[in-house]
Amino acid sequence: MNKLIEVSRLTKTYTTFQRGHTFKESLKSLLYRQTVEVEAVKGISFQIGRGEIVGFLGPNGAGKSTTLKILTGVLHPTSGDVRIMGYVPWKQRKSYVARIGAVFGQKSQLLWDIPPLDAFHMNKAIYSIPQAEFDETLEELTELLDVRDVVRKPTRQLSLGERMKCEFMMAMLHRPQIVFLDEPTIGLDVIAKENIRGFIWKMNRKGVTFILTTHDLDDVEQLAGRVIVVNHGEIVFDDTIGAMRTQVGGGKMIRLLTEDRFPDLQLRGAAVVRMISPHEAEIELDTGLLKINEFFAAVNGMCTLLDMSVQELPIDRVIKQLYLTKSP
Repeated sequence: MNKLIEVSRLTKTYTTFQRGHTFKESLKSLLYRQTVEVEAVKGISFQIGRGEIVGFLGPNGAGKSTTLKILTGVLHPTSGDVRIMGYVPWKQRKSYVARIGAVFGQKSQLLWDIPPLDAFHMNKAIYSIPQAEFDETLEELTELLDVRDVVRKPTRQLSLGERMKCEFMMAMLHRPQIVFLDEPTIGLDVIAKENIRGFIWKMNRKGVTFILTTHDLDDVEQLAGRVIVVNHGEIVFDDTIGAMRTQVGGGKMIRLLTEDRFPDLQLRGAAVVRMISPHEAEIELDTGLLKINEFFAAVNGMCTLLDMSVQELPIDRVIKQLYLTKSP
């Protein structure tokens, strides 16, 4: 693996002050405040190769945002070592940020009252992009994202999907080697999401490395070849989604339609997760406890089946199980 990012024994500890809940305790805290240390990141290590798309996931408070802020040079770690393209992000920030990009679904880089095209020229000046390179990149991105007319409208007149396309252009104009994505498809409709995902794929094939943090797990499943999951400041999983499903345990999502009213299932390893109608239900099956053929044989003895489908467990349920099994 051509290592682009190397993180070794990274830690981050915050010092906060504990304040009392009663009036007396609040007055006391004015003179004496008890310090509390919070370990946000607890010695994590990982490597990311050139050209990877990595999903970086975790529940709220898991330490993923702190880790990403360190990787982008916003925060200093308490201890540990980070090398990205040979840079230490918080020590060589000016040189380093010229080589990375970032897209935040809930924070805009564009200026509300001017067209994105004007903002692109502003970025050209900020990053000292040569004119010929800027023109070439702008033409390429405009073609890929199909925004030739869009970039000339004031940002406030753009739809969310159009704005997100322009946000990606802002992040890619200086040709970064690594792009950090934070909720890049939040609030987008299905078509807009597909357009953004397609653009990420195209740029990745050109060699751009992406680190994706999101709560839209469809993005992770469709884009990421690898997933790093953090919980309570530690890495609890680092592998492919397929390996994650295997580690958590075999499971299937089964949808059944019956001729008569759906029976009351009392089968170990099978749980009804949703009643769609009195005749149709979704069942989560633990294949480690009950084989698929045994399940269907049992159900056939209870009712007449009209239709059925068997799918892998949704990625959100797999990750939820991983969080639960790895909780302290």
